[in-house]
Amino acid sequence: MKITVADFDRDDLKELLTHHLSEAEQQDCSSAFTLDRLRLPEVTLFEARDEEGRLMGIAALKRLSDEHGEIKSVRTHPDFLRRGVSRALMQHLTDFAREQSFQRLSLETHPTPAYAAARGLYEALGYDYCGAFGEYTDHETSVFMTKAL
Repeated sequence: MKITVADFDRDDLKELLTHHLSEAEQQDCSSAFTLDRLRLPEVTLFEARDEEGRLMGIAALKRLSDEHGEIKSVRTHPDFLRRGVSRALMQHLTDFAREQSFQRLSLETHPTPAYAAARGLYEALGYDYCGAFGEYTDHETSVFMTKAL
């Protein structure tokens, strides 16, 4: 697996992001970033590809401040589920955040069964539950997690 900064011109990337946003909308997840928001200068989108160049997954990191980053849009392609793609992307985001001198990473997810596996991964990676951060407010449809680096 090779993880690099995403190429927004790739059709498979656009397709996976469209799928991701469609599912987020169906589950009333209003904080998912659109393609335009993922292109903002404070956001870096990464893509994971296999040896044959097939898209395995994506993950984004948003700079909230000089010391704090937010993990956004972690998504494994359906063809590559349960192969460690999200874990590898999360590790890559952590390494990148450290290179940027971030002291903390945070994320917003959801308390629903559809997000149970994601929450389990974040817990296994050392993320702790916390209150709202950044521009978020506490809400019953959101769960917030954070990790000091």
